[in-house]
Amino acid sequence: MNDKNMQQVLEKAEVLVEALPYIQRFNRKIIVVKYGGSAMIDEELKQHVIQDVTLLKLVGFKPIIVHGGGKDISKLVDKSGETPEFVNGLRKTDANTM
Repeated sequence: MNDKNMQQVLEKAEVLVEALPYIQRFNRKIIVVKYGGSAMIDEELKQHVIQDVTLLKLVGFKPIIVHGGGKDISKLVDKSGETPEFVNGLRKTDANTM
């Protein structure tokens, strides 16, 4: 094994060692992943999301993917006469919006 390959193996091992306490703590827990916005448009980002969700499943988590509303929801809210409200970058969905 050359130095470059060895460095890659060591980096992966470091990540796994760092992640192990979280994997143990959240094993068999439901993990909600919001999937929307740029992740739905960028093909490379789509592949990374799929890989990450697959990894979550393989290490024992129970991932659930929820779809973000994105710009389409904002347009519909505007059409209804309401004003979309965002808190810390997340859309606040009130009873009228629902």
